[in-house]
Amino acid sequence: MDIGLVGKTALITGGSSGVGRAIALALAAEGTHIAIADLNKDDTLLQEIQALGAHAFYVPTDVSNESHINAMVKTTIAELGHLDLFINNAAVTHHQPITQITTDAWLKTLHTNLSACIWACREVCKHMISHKQGSILIVGSTAQFTQSYKEAAYHISKTGLRVYKNTLTLEMAPFGIRVNMLIPGHFQTALTRGISAEHATVMRQQIPLRRLGSTEELAAAALLLLSDKLSPYTTGAELTVDGGLHLRPLPLYSDDDIQNMNQSSFENCHDEESNG
Repeated sequence: MDIGLVGKTALITGGSSGVGRAIALALAAEGTHIAIADLNKDDTLLQEIQALGAHAFYVPTDVSNESHINAMVKTTIAELGHLDLFINNAAVTHHQPITQITTDAWLKTLHTNLSACIWACREVCKHMISHKQGSILIVGSTAQFTQSYKEAAYHISKTGLRVYKNTLTLEMAPFGIRVNMLIPGHFQTALTRGISAEHATVMRQQIPLRRLGSTEELAAAALLLLSDKLSPYTTGAELTVDGGLHLRPLPLYSDDDIQNMNQSSFENCHDEESNG
């Protein structure tokens, strides 16, 4: 199925690993040419993208640095000729309890997760406005829905993205530029790799689907929001892909209890219809 991304150009921050990497490969499979902005270069990723028939190149970028962001956008447009898609994905987290939050960790989290998006969209939108088209995807987090210990800075930065997305959507709409947010739950990425096996087990029990997500599953949702063919009338939307984590039900019932309460109800209804 042609979803209208052949020949499009894209810039992805934090594109060398995790969610960004998966989105880059999914776009490349659709024929999109890609700039990968990251501190870490993954030659294997560039080779995989090129093997799919798309052009790809690496832009060394520290997204917490405004001058790096400006150079990133300028370099991308010079290399690709124009920019159709921007995916703001790069993020960091520093797990610190309230009484131990350091200024360095706070500012690094805020600038990487929130300021970088504001700076990049400022520069990207100047270009997209001149072309009267474009699609921007901001990768958020279910942290904006749920509370967790030692995540004050991360939670604030990700919640800030949502607030910024709303204003960005309103101001870019008259230019035909769509802005949407993808909200991942618990996926296996560099940000979650350090979680202990015990905590991972507890986390899975908090997810109604009882498993962690794969980045490939998230990439499919990203393509939906980025495509003007699939989502031409969608802007300002938030698509949560988290296995139901944001619902966070109280652990009052086991999986067997949940299955039995629904299965027994269905069977009783079926029996009544049969007897009737």
